[in-house]
Amino acid sequence: MGREFDLINRYFSRPVPPGYLGGGDDCALLPVRPGKKLAVSTDLLVEGRHFFSDVSASSLGHKALAVNLSDLAAMGATPLGCVLGLAIPAIDDAWLSGFSDGFYALAEQAGCPLVGGDTTWAKKITLSITVFGEVDAACALRRDAARVDDDIWVTGMLGAPHMALLLLQDALPADVRGQMLLHESALRQALELPQPPLVFGMRLAGLAHAALDISDGFLQDLGHILTASNCGAYIRYDDLPVHPALSGLPDALRQDAVLSGGDVYQLCFTAAPAVREAIQAQAQACGVRVTRVGTITPEAGRQHVVRDNGAVVQVTRQGFQHF
Repeated sequence: MGREFDLINRYFSRPVPPGYLGGGDDCALLPVRPGKKLAVSTDLLVEGRHFFSDVSASSLGHKALAVNLSDLAAMGATPLGCVLGLAIPAIDDAWLSGFSDGFYALAEQAGCPLVGGDTTWAKKITLSITVFGEVDAACALRRDAARVDDDIWVTGMLGAPHMALLLLQDALPADVRGQMLLHESALRQALELPQPPLVFGMRLAGLAHAALDISDGFLQDLGHILTASNCGAYIRYDDLPVHPALSGLPDALRQDAVLSGGDVYQLCFTAAPAVREAIQAQAQACGVRVTRVGTITPEAGRQHVVRDNGAVVQVTRQGFQHF
């Protein structure tokens, strides 16, 4: 048996639930109940592009799965399982042990068993995770389902992952860097250990209209809903939920982090005003912070970001660009 199979058997062959067929056959088998749709999402993470080389292996294992679970949450889907593509420059037992422990800890918490995948060699660590979930056929939270006069909601807080990125890239002015170093632990946790609101996302199915996860920046990702739904948005800037570590930042830097900063992996969704209390009740039951930040308008593709004093916020950057 080659080293590839030794690696898989040692680090990625934990038991799967009854009714599943995991690694060892040509395909994994996952049960899907009648009346459900299969939800599938894939994300690719490349060393030096999506994560720093010195990130802890355990944190990387967590984040690799979390960014995919965030996609399931955005569809209102319940996880069924996942597969892992792993390319690494060497078989490092300490690194693999940490990575698999971080990965499995979140997989077990989310009820998303690892059921297969592939490994190979590469110059840089490259990860590809595909997740599978199920959602009621009539209740999936699609991007093209927003309606005029819907409320716009956001879970969690914005801005911290972007500031962590700038801090780690040494891309901040000296005075701001000193301020951010006081919050380094909280900022890095937001960047490296995202906590997508998976259970809350499931409970939004049939309650919200449209949803997506905030991965590339709030405005850029909201724009995908607006394009797909042929509508616009009025955003109340001062209502946006901002991480407390960003208080006291220069306005331009704070604005960019909040409106355009990526790696948040929280939800942006729309829903009718009539279900406000139901949404807040579900959020409270799930221990999730949820904030109403704007309204869907009939102006196709237009985003108006306005402060409490009526001043229009001038946006200079929409979000992260992959190319």
